[in-house]
Parts: sequence; structure tokens; C-alpha cells
Amino acid sequence: MSKDPLLYYRDLGDNNRPVLCLLHGLFGSSSNWMGIVRRLQQDYRIIVPDLRNHGRTPHRDEMNYPVMVEDLMQLIDSLELPSLSLLGHSMGGKVAMCAALSQPERIDKLIVADIAPVAYGNRFASIFKGLGEMPLEQLQNREEADSYLSKSVPDQGVRQYLLQNLVKQEQGWVWRFNLNILQCALPSLSGFPEIGQSVYPGDVLFIHGEKSDYLNNDALKVIQRCFPHNRRRMIHGAGHWLYAEQPDQFAQAVISFLK
Repeated sequence: MSKDPLLYYRDLGDNNRPVLCLLHGLFGSSSNWMGIVRRLQQDYRIIVPDLRNHGRTPHRDEMNYPVMVEDLMQLIDSLELPSLSLLGHSMGGKVAMCAALSQPERIDKLIVADIAPVAYGNRFASIFKGLGEMPLEQLQNREEADSYLSKSVPDQGVRQYLLQNLVKQEQGWVWRFNLNILQCALPSLSGFPEIGQSVYPGDVLFIHGEKSDYLNNDALKVIQRCFPHNRRRMIHGAGHWLYAEQPDQFAQAVISFLK
């Protein structure tokens, strides 16, 4: 584990292997990927950062896709990597697509998990409500936190994902992510920046969950325009958090595409 001035990151696997960088989604962190890392690190050197305002990366007031791409490129430069492959889920997938469209020469191959380069409506209102109303100063333990959060977030798997970010410090319980800044930035994060008529010429795999509706017909038209050399793979029995719900299927799709 290492710490960069901008992004905290984990550097795993053999340095002589091809490099793959994994980018987590909103409310996530590098730790979300560890199950996938175990399935991939025999064949790849894997870089897993905590994106801006998430995990162990320092908090900053500015939060949008261009600055997140800048963070990523600074990390890649600090590791002295001329290029690498990117795998991003949800918000991390949008960071990965922005990086590929703006600096295609730095991205060997691109894998995007359950997201498209389009704007989505606010799907996180109940989550922000539950997180914001959590009485952190009164919490006794994680079980209590789970009980509070269940009123706004009924899905236990999603609650477990969110509660990975709840940590106890000397002053009490705190969220690792920067909740206020994420909420303010949500309109920007739900959208996708205008990158002109940019087209990524490399190979792209879009992986989507069978039970997810993020890759609809309108999204597929935009994908085809921006990423003409794309292919798609559906993960059976999975929704939006497909790599956690079906990790073996997901890892196999990644390995097949990269090889």
C-alpha cells in the first residue's frame, strides 16, 4: 500500500505484468475491489486508488470528472507508466471513459462496468438521506448504524457496501467519504462532461448486470458513437453492483477481454 500526494492507492501483483487500474463507484473505495483483485493479480499488476473525496484519499472541495481524470493521470505519471488498461464501475466507469476520450494514447484497453457516457437521474436520494441523518455522535456500534440506515436503504447488500466507509476514530464515528461535497457534486457526477466529438479508438468492453437498467437503448447509441470498437457482456443474476454479486462471472469476463 502506498500514498500519493493526491490519491491513496494500492499497488498489487507482479511489476513485470501488464498494468490494470481499477476505479470504484460513488461511496466506494479501493477495498471494494479486493475480491476481484484476488482473481486477477496472478496475471496483472493492479493499481487500485481511492478516488477524490473517497476512502483514504484527502478531501477536496472541487469534485467533477475532469479533476478526477487529472488526479488519475498524476498517479499514472508518478508511477512512471506510459500507459495502462482501465476498469471502472459506475462513477469510476465515467472517470475511465473520460480518461480514454481525453487521453486515448494513455489507455491500452478500457472496461466499463454498468454505466454509460450519459446523464442519469438522481438515483441516490434515499442513500444521501439515510447517510445524512445517521446520528454519528450517538452510535454505539455498527449494528446500530445498520439499523438506522435500513429505514432509507432496505437492501442489505447496499448497506454493507456503504457501511464499509464508517470508521471509528478518537472523536467518534465518521464517514471516510466527504458526504457534503459528494451531495453538492451529484448533479455533475450524474451527468457526463462534454468532450467535443471525441472518439476512443481502442477496444472497449461494457459489462452490465442482467437486472440493471443503466445500459438502455439511448445509452447504447452514445456508446457506439464514442467507442466504436466496443463489445458488451451481460452478467447473469447481477444488478448494478455486478462485480460483488457475481465475482467469478465478472472476473472471467475481464480476463477473456484483456487476453
